[in-house]
Amino acid sequence: MIHQTAIVHPQAKLDATVQVGPYAVIDAGVELCAHCIVGPHVYLTGTTKIGSHNKFHAGCVIGDAPQDLKYKGEPTRVRIGDHNVFREHVTVHRATKTDGETVIGSHNFLMANCHVGHNSQLGDHIIIANGALLGGHVTVQDRAFISGNCLVHQFVRVGTLAIMQGGSAISKDLPPFTIARGDNGICGLNAVGLRRAGFTAEQRLELKKIYHALFRSGKNSRAAIAEAQKNFSSETAKVLLDFAVGAKRGLCSDTSRINSESEDA
Repeated sequence: MIHQTAIVHPQAKLDATVQVGPYAVIDAGVELCAHCIVGPHVYLTGTTKIGSHNKFHAGCVIGDAPQDLKYKGEPTRVRIGDHNVFREHVTVHRATKTDGETVIGSHNFLMANCHVGHNSQLGDHIIIANGALLGGHVTVQDRAFISGNCLVHQFVRVGTLAIMQGGSAISKDLPPFTIARGDNGICGLNAVGLRRAGFTAEQRLELKKIYHALFRSGKNSRAAIAEAQKNFSSETAKVLLDFAVGAKRGLCSDTSRINSESEDA
């Protein structure tokens, strides 16, 4: 199951079902669970624990040192769940300190040439398209969709079921269920994603009302959030409102004061 040209350190831990392609390199601190496929010229390094059924396409570099001038060579970690796909030349960097880790959950699809910076935390069922770049300490919640060539600044959060349009860039938090457009802008709700995720018409209508209350009322963020907390109390509302309350870098702002097709429920 291991190609004769691959280099696998004797201390690396590979399940017997793991397949390793030509010229791959797997260092000592790597652990690969059942049914993983490591393609040609893949480099797995660092203290990297990888779950089952993950596939690494040609040229991926997983677990290499963080791009941080404060990093001094400590044995830091990457932890990856199950059933992820890493397409060609994806890079995932390990944490900067021994008490942290870079985490990628399960059932994620990372497309060619995208980058996940050190200490980032990715949930489950996330799609990151070609060329997207996530800075260090970025958090991406479940079922988010980051389109091609998007930029996510360090320490930014991307909420659940949020979507970034191609080429958009954010240095503020992107609220759950919303669509990012341009620089730090949002343009309504991810209506298609909400329907596909099974949100009812009533839930989508409530989110539409909360969106207007938070981002189109003309009030400052603190006042808008406080008023919305009084008027909306469902579990769905709580997801959006709790995210807004927890924003430390501020929230992306609405780019229009008029209704758009993107937020139709």
